[in-house]
Amino acid sequence: MMRLKMKIGMEDSLRLVFCTFNSVSSKVVQLTSENLDNYLGSYELVFINFYTDWCKFSQILAPIFDEAADRVTNEIQDHGKVLLGKVDCDAECIFYHWIYLSLASIAARFHITKYPTLKLLKNGKLMKKEYRGQRSAKAMVEHIQNLLKDPVKEIKDPSDLDNIQEDKRTGILYIISKDQQEYEVFRKVAMDLRDDCQFFVVTGELTRSQPSGHRRIVFKPARSKLGDNDELYPTLDMRYDELSAWMTNHCIPLVREITFENAEELTEEGLPFLILFHRHDDRESVKTYTAEVLSQLSADKGSINILTADGHRFTHPLHHLGKTQTDLPLIAIDSFRHMYLFPNFKDIIVPGKIKQFVDDLYSGKLHREFHYGPESTTRSQSDESLGISQKIQSDPPESSFKKLAPSRNRYTLLRDEL
Repeated sequence: MMRLKMKIGMEDSLRLVFCTFNSVSSKVVQLTSENLDNYLGSYELVFINFYTDWCKFSQILAPIFDEAADRVTNEIQDHGKVLLGKVDCDAECIFYHWIYLSLASIAARFHITKYPTLKLLKNGKLMKKEYRGQRSAKAMVEHIQNLLKDPVKEIKDPSDLDNIQEDKRTGILYIISKDQQEYEVFRKVAMDLRDDCQFFVVTGELTRSQPSGHRRIVFKPARSKLGDNDELYPTLDMRYDELSAWMTNHCIPLVREITFENAEELTEEGLPFLILFHRHDDRESVKTYTAEVLSQLSADKGSINILTADGHRFTHPLHHLGKTQTDLPLIAIDSFRHMYLFPNFKDIIVPGKIKQFVDDLYSGKLHREFHYGPESTTRSQSDESLGISQKIQSDPPESSFKKLAPSRNRYTLLRDEL
């Protein structure tokens, strides 16, 4: 600690002056661990620039981001819903050690691995994709305008209800008028889930045939007609947190299919993959897998991504596992460091078996047993005394899906990676 304080000198003082000068006329808010959550709770859309002063790409972006903040104020009608903020991920640690720790926690919280990184949060929730559009004020403002557009479409004719796409998950609000507070709650939830569900509102006379005082929310699953398998929101008390949780569970199913089109988005979520590789025409294994993970892993939704993959398309991961399409179906975990094979697909129906497989990943047991065999296997006393481990093979297969993640080298790397 004393050594850190002694290093504060002329260069660091100049850096402080430089940082202060840059922020004089900017509408971009400096975010810290002390004010971050307050701002996230006060704005519908928060656009954050994670930067460091020593990074030349951060230096290039800074005036562009400042211009974008000015244009948001001048060009966007609902600019009061938007905040452009910045987090200095490095410089403040030079002055006070405790600030360094708090800022580092912000970077870790948002998985910052390169500078600058631009991330967006809607209603306090991190969006799945970081901003990778053109680094111009015009492009950023246009992106913000698109995100602020109301994703809820109004149904004005009864025939429109019959034309709702069957293949998409759908949320529908029945309400007398869009001026009611319940509509604003529904709209906020639709903003969060616009990439996962389609949303509609039915108003006025069209609601007269509906029960519950003309106010209710219906969820229509994918691949079904409206009215066939609908689920009704269980209460008329429409609060954002409760409705968001209910709609999220319906719009984002526990089991999803991974494709080359959505792989990058899924890797950005930062969770290990539990994947069923199956033949293209094999629906039975998918059905069995889905039923078992729903039974055993519903509580693990926030700690692992549960996926299915067409083994014909994803042959490279199979190769990493030493398998071919003739070995399908099979289940594996990709931790983004290594891949681990579930021993026997047929064992998935054994109560608790797939749950234990996931738990063994987080306990480190999968990695240990790959190297040293089952933990129940005892080594001889002579081996223990000599410190000899019964290593049975080399490292587990390298992660395959991490190669589909966004590049960590697109901009400046973290200082300790240089």
